[in-house]
Formats: sequence, structure tokens, C-alpha cells
Amino acid sequence: MDNNIDKKQMQGLLNTVSKKIGIPPEQLKKELEEGKFDSALSAMSPADSAKFQQAVKNPALIEKLMSTPQAKSLYNKLTGGK
Repeated sequence: MDNNIDKKQMQGLLNTVSKKIGIPPEQLKKELEEGKFDSALSAMSPADSAKFQQAVKNPALIEKLMSTPQAKSLYNKLTGGK
């Protein structure tokens, strides 16, 4: 799996996620770069938040999840197939 996302794709993902959780893309980007997930976690249910935190602590699990056909399909939808 190609882990490199160009700037345009990254901005598209940031815009999509920021709309879903209701925070500005710039704030989301800053928090993610700092390794903080406060805004994203506050927008999730407690169960989803716990699952997310578990996944973040396990890079092998993230790699496994991102290589699934469902994750690839979602990525293509979020980025417009680019």
C-alpha cells in the first residue's frame, strides 16, 4: 500500500473530516500534527473513541485496517478517486 498522500489529497481528507466533526480544517491539521486527537475524539461516541485510541496505539492494526478493500474504497470516495 502506498502510504504517501499528496498535499491535495491530504487537504481533501482534512476538509471532509473537519466537516464531519465540526471543527476548522486548520485546527484539525494542527492537532493531528501535534499527535492530539481531542477534537476528533470529542465528536465520537465513547465506544468509538475507545476503539480509535486503541487503534492509534497499535500501528500494525492501523496498517492492517488501511489495507482492506473497504478502507481503500472509503479513501477513494473521500479523495474523489485521485
